[in-house]
This record gives sequence, structure tokens and C-alpha cells, in this order.
Amino acid sequence: MRNLPPLRSLHAFEAAARHGSFKLAAAELGVTSTAISHQIRLLEETCGYQLFQRRPRPLLLTKAGARLFPGLRNGFDVLAGAIAAVAEPDARAPLRITSPNAFASRWLVPRLSKWREENPTVPLEIIGTDAVLDLRAGAADVAIRYARRPPQDFVAQEVFRDTFFPVCSPRLLANDGRSIQRVADLLRFPLIHFDWMNRDPGAPTWRQWLTTARSIDPSLETDKAWDLSFREELHAIDAVVAGQGIAICSDVVVSNELRSGVLVKAHPLSLPGYGFYLVAMAHTSRAPDIETFSAWLRAIG
Repeated sequence: MRNLPPLRSLHAFEAAARHGSFKLAAAELGVTSTAISHQIRLLEETCGYQLFQRRPRPLLLTKAGARLFPGLRNGFDVLAGAIAAVAEPDARAPLRITSPNAFASRWLVPRLSKWREENPTVPLEIIGTDAVLDLRAGAADVAIRYARRPPQDFVAQEVFRDTFFPVCSPRLLANDGRSIQRVADLLRFPLIHFDWMNRDPGAPTWRQWLTTARSIDPSLETDKAWDLSFREELHAIDAVVAGQGIAICSDVVVSNELRSGVLVKAHPLSLPGYGFYLVAMAHTSRAPDIETFSAWLRAIG
């Protein structure tokens, strides 16, 4: 027989370590913070080691707690995956994929017919959202995360890395009747902005692009009559396609539009972007389907 502490104590410790908070662990498990503290003390007595440093804030693991947490976390992930695997015994559950809205709409959705042709037995459920969904809580099976570096505590594979440069509709240039040779020529047109929700000061925005351009040509004047701003990246892309101005866009997100000629590069000066990472839990019953999806992304990209 396995010599294990009470499951309730293990569950309380894993939740507290994951959240870094007794209060949040208690809310998740539907008990009081005192109950969480009691269960963790029982576990510490069983193990013979203190698992948390007793500080008000932040809640920190001891060395023993840090050794115990990964195994418990992965164990509960495996249990959750096993339960999910038998939840729909009579039907193949779709592989649930969460990704940023713009990537889902502009890159992924137009290519789904190819997935169906090549993988007809693996249905997909696409969850387009700019929120970071909790994979451990079962919100999705796999995520496409957009970040400078791979997310920690997950299995992460970089599948793309993008570049940003000014793009516009060829109709915008045709209506103007003049080509863009220099940055000053580009500034005749409205600049289209969208909100970077991650608040990264180094994000590839017009501000960064013009700063780079000014470092090349210090005499550059950047005063503008007016610009156009959007909260959502998708709306900014729609405005560019409609010929309403020029935007700094990801070459991955607007790859279809660039390939078809709906959009064209307005100027060669570019900025580095981020990585698109395929992220999943270390142990999941959907691992074979996730690996198939990962290989498909790389092949079709």
C-alpha cells in the first residue's frame, strides 16, 4: 500500500503553493483560511518539515515545500486529465485551443479547413481571447501564448516569431498618387494605433518605430495632423484594410493579407516582435493530439 498523507492535506498544500495565498486556496476549495492552515500543519507534521516560511506577505515555500510542490502539482494535473478523458466516453472531445484574438481570427481560422482535411478525427474548439486562461483549471487543453520568452511551469514550444513593419492598403497609395520613399513620405498618411494590453514599454508601436527612424535621420519631423486609435488589434487591421491609414502590424498576423496583396509593406524599417509559444501542461491525456497540432502549425506556417 502507498504510504500517503491525507488527500485533503495534499490538496490544501498544492492550492496554497499554486496561489501563493491561504486565502485564495481557501476560496478555491470552498473552506476557510483557518482550515487550509490546519491541513498544512497536519501535512508538515506528517512530513517532518516546515513547508511554508511563516511570513505575512508574500507566502513563500521552504526548500522542502519547493521540492514537494512540483510533484503534487503534476499529480493533480494528471488526475484532472484522467477525469476529463472519461467525461465524454461516447464522443471524441474537441482539442480546446486558446489563442490571442487577432492570431485566431487572421491566422488560425482561415487555415482550419486544412486541419480538417489532414486530421478529420481530431475536432478543434478555438477560444480566441487576449486573456490568459488557466490551463491547470481546465479552461483549455493547449494555449498559443504571445510573449517575449516562454512561459514558466509549462511545456512550451516556440512555433513562430514575428516582425513588425508599417503596412497599408495599396488603394491608399493609389489614391494619394505618390510612392513612399522616405519616412517623411509615410507621415503624410494617418497612423493607425492599437492598444498593447501587456503594457510592455518596448512593444513594437509607432512610438518605437519613429524613435528608431529618428535615430537614423535626426532631422525627421514627426508632427502629425491626426491619427486613429483602437483598443482592439483586429479593429486596427480592419481600418488598414479599408484604406484608412498605415499601421505597424505583425507579419505573422497579417500574413494572409500580405500574401494576397490586400496589404503591402509601406516602409522597409522593421521592429522585432515576440514569440508565439504552444503551451501545455507537462502531463495531459491530450498530449498526442497536442503534438500533432504542434507539428501541423510548424508545417503550415
